[in-house]
Amino acid sequence: MLVVIRGAGDIATGIALRLWRAGIRVAMTDLEKPTAIRRTVAFSQAIVRGEAVVETVTAKRAEAPAQALELLKQETIPVLADPEGACIPVLRPAAVVDAILAKKNLGTKITDAPVVIGVGPGFTAGEDCHAVVETMRGHYLGRAIYQGSAQPNTGIPGLIGGFAGERVLRAPADGVFHQFLDIGAQVKMGDIAAEAGGVPMACTLDGVLRGILPEGTPVHKGMKAGDIDPRCNMEHCYCASDKALAVGGGVLEALLRLSGALKSFK
Repeated sequence: MLVVIRGAGDIATGIALRLWRAGIRVAMTDLEKPTAIRRTVAFSQAIVRGEAVVETVTAKRAEAPAQALELLKQETIPVLADPEGACIPVLRPAAVVDAILAKKNLGTKITDAPVVIGVGPGFTAGEDCHAVVETMRGHYLGRAIYQGSAQPNTGIPGLIGGFAGERVLRAPADGVFHQFLDIGAQVKMGDIAAEAGGVPMACTLDGVLRGILPEGTPVHKGMKAGDIDPRCNMEHCYCASDKALAVGGGVLEALLRLSGALKSFK
């Protein structure tokens, strides 16, 4: 079974890890210049660096669907710079998972594959996909929905270590992003992590810088540009989050149920 995951950020990477470790082949797509914040746990970095390793699983950039298939034979996850998903009709996967997390559907159709799964708000099971997986932190996180939609986006990040919106660093102005601190840095409230348009981006609380945009990224004012983990555990910077793995579990459930694969276990 081959599954194409649209998106290769940290949540999409958690999904890929769940599926890959369950023995399901995975190919991923993302932007030519990915905008993932949690770059140390995002397979999208394979597009930038040629290779990315997350929790001992290796992904490499593929230039075309044929190369993606060759990488799969080498037990490596292929990642294509293909935001439009042009590789999907060529690869003919058993399933497509839209994990772009744009809060809206950017073009995924229920006819893209025998099984189509939408991740987060913006999808409706039975209309543009066969199932939706909840991404909002809380009681329903990771649940597979077979009729209807995920909870609407509130714009407020979920609680981690007692903090919600304060965890997120946002670009202070339009312009080019200049990164001063690296992922894993211990920070204090007020520390300057980066700047954009000549305006400094200050840390909003004490903790560990869990994610930050790379140097030279074009940004607009208010764009998510960094993430602070108040729990101060540096190991969290280098492994998939509880949220990513919970969402991955929901995708795995939906995939097995909708593909009929569960019948082989009966």
